[in-house]
Amino acid sequence: MNLIETSKAIQQGNVSLGIELGSTRIKAVLITDDFHMIASGSYVWENKFENGIWTYSLDEVWSGIQRSYAQIAADVQGKYHMGLKKISAIGVSAMMHGYLAFSKNGTLLTPFRTWRNNIAEQAADELTDLFNFNIPQRWSIAHLYQAILNKELHVNDIGFITTLAGYVHWKLSGQRVLGIGDASGVFPIDEVTGTYAADFLDKFESMENVAQYQWSIRDILPKVLRAGEYAGRLTREGAKLLDVHGVLQEGSLMAPPEGDAGTGMVSTNCVRKRTGNISVGTSAFSMVVLDKPLKKVYRDIDIVTTPSGAPVAMVHINNCSSDINAWANIFKEFAERLGIDLKADRLYETLFLSTMKADPDAGGLINYSYLSGENITKMPAGRPLFVRHPSSSFTLGNFVQTQLYAAFAPLKIGMDILKNEEQIETDVLIAQGGLFKTQVIGQQILANALNTPITVMSTAGEGGAWGMAVLAVYSKYGSERVSLEDFLDQEVFTDPGSVTLNPDPEGVSGYEQFIKKYQDGLPIEFMAIKSIS
Repeated sequence: MNLIETSKAIQQGNVSLGIELGSTRIKAVLITDDFHMIASGSYVWENKFENGIWTYSLDEVWSGIQRSYAQIAADVQGKYHMGLKKISAIGVSAMMHGYLAFSKNGTLLTPFRTWRNNIAEQAADELTDLFNFNIPQRWSIAHLYQAILNKELHVNDIGFITTLAGYVHWKLSGQRVLGIGDASGVFPIDEVTGTYAADFLDKFESMENVAQYQWSIRDILPKVLRAGEYAGRLTREGAKLLDVHGVLQEGSLMAPPEGDAGTGMVSTNCVRKRTGNISVGTSAFSMVVLDKPLKKVYRDIDIVTTPSGAPVAMVHINNCSSDINAWANIFKEFAERLGIDLKADRLYETLFLSTMKADPDAGGLINYSYLSGENITKMPAGRPLFVRHPSSSFTLGNFVQTQLYAAFAPLKIGMDILKNEEQIETDVLIAQGGLFKTQVIGQQILANALNTPITVMSTAGEGGAWGMAVLAVYSKYGSERVSLEDFLDQEVFTDPGSVTLNPDPEGVSGYEQFIKKYQDGLPIEFMAIKSIS
């Protein structure tokens, strides 16, 4: 659209809003019906470790959303000289998993427990054995059952539980629903019925520890919706929550709220079978849409769904870029001591480009990027750790290279299960996330680590909120009119800009040397956790 057409679309309310609450940033984008972003806003935040729990304040959830929306409204006013009064469709996405428990009257019963918490091991193990289906610690049902095992008093008063995206959607629309992709991180999904697996619900309710409570698991879980299904409308109260100035009108169509994994699949056009995508940030995860069921249950592989309900093998790691960011801040502080003000993009680009002179095996340097526990390597807590042999080649390039190598290490361990034990193949594997803003470097390292071609699209750094906005537009079409797969192919990704890099044999060999030393050194990381309280 040109300027005049975009102005008309804004005036008529033919724009859609996508909001995503990520681990380190809340982002909102406004797009037209041809999927072009016309305004954006964001808010930086961090999880807090309070009383042994990784959490975010719900007050900050709303202050972050409101500031992000205010930036969009100001952007629209500045560019198009009009207020943002109408929005045709809105979608909310957020970090998957975690635990938000409310009473029947909507009171929060315990602080939000995020995906980052590794505090539900007993519950996850017992439920996995009960269902013969992998239940990770971060899933909502694991958190709930662990609270039951711990005899936490709040469990008696539960009226409903939900995810972060489900909570925000409920406050905006009054509807206690979840998109099927997000719901698949709450409780196992039946692909045929498109809702929670009935036999697993029965087994859960029959457990001795659960049967004592007056509530039923069926009553406290959100309703499950596929992409494109009706999920309510923005209420007057919801409009005031978004726009504190009271300009925005109620009535926007609400898309089913989704998890960040689902929006990652949408923003990379990876919802068809045999496609896959990798999203990297504070955490990282790969999503491979399955064309056949796995042969057995793996504790390192989650079975979730696309936003349309197709089964997906998910490899999720709790730690990815946080340690890189921490080291980057050290270099930034050093530059400031020299009187140099380095912008973030320049800082990361300079550091990443130093790896052009690195050794393929990162000089024998090893790093463990664990700010929190890591399920795949069986680490119960986080102790960031850098280790080197006295004879290692300790250069800047090798140091930065090992940070990037370590960021992908647990992901490689999980992906090797799919590749080597299940012979799962993909027609395409697309990566997105801030690590790929510096062209080639992170993409090539990931291709070498997984020994598979990696494609990065032009939207690599900003996919999630835009993907949710696309799902909001899709809600106006409706799933009965066109499938999500065809909608993305025929309407959205008609001319995608992308770059594909193949594995470099020398880099593959170097990474294999690194990962062997990484795995051999895991007992050191475990002892650090045990020894440093």
